Amino acid sequence: MPPAPPAREERPDAVPARRFWAVRRVPAGLVALILLGATGLLLYDVAAVRAGHSAMQWRRDLADDLATTPLDNAWVQAGAALAVLLGVWLLVLAATPGLRAVLPMRRRHADVCAGLDRDAVALILRDRAMEVSGVQSARVKARRRRVAVRAVSHFRELDEVRADLDTVVATGIEELGLARPPAATVRVTRPPKKG
Repeated sequence: MPPAPPAREERPDAVPARRFWAVRRVPAGLVALILLGATGLLLYDVAAVRAGHSAMQWRRDLADDLATTPLDNAWVQAGAALAVLLGVWLLVLAATPGLRAVLPMRRRHADVCAGLDRDAVALILRDRAMEVSGVQSARVKARRRRVAVRAVSHFRELDEVRADLDTVVATGIEELGLARPPAATVRVTRPPKKG
């Protein structure tokens, strides 16, 4: 009988948890297709001119327009502003992780990374808040750095319910195992009076 493989050693926070990067296939594919088409067309026209043929009409018209249109023309400035905005947008997409809705969890092993969706975090904490005695309804909004809990209590003192909710939410956030546990704010109110 072969010996059992050694158990992996669990080291808390052995590897720093980072945010998840979005794949962004659609913007990258669109930019690649547009650039491929434009450069292919331009290369074909340049090769045709080098071979002794005349340039395509669109290229002659574009060269004439660029030579005669002043730089302070509104259309030229609008086109330049659009090109700058598109370039900045592409740079931001390339430089940022993008998956802001996924909160990274603590990594115990270098080859395993996990994350929780913010909506799932909010749902789990809402369910925990509903278990507190006196809570009639609860709404939870989970952000990257903050969790906001708003509860309505129909009996018990508000301070007691708030203290219990603080404890339950703090315990729930800790048990989720997030790499950067968000801070929690808890508000408890009475239901609106009918009337």
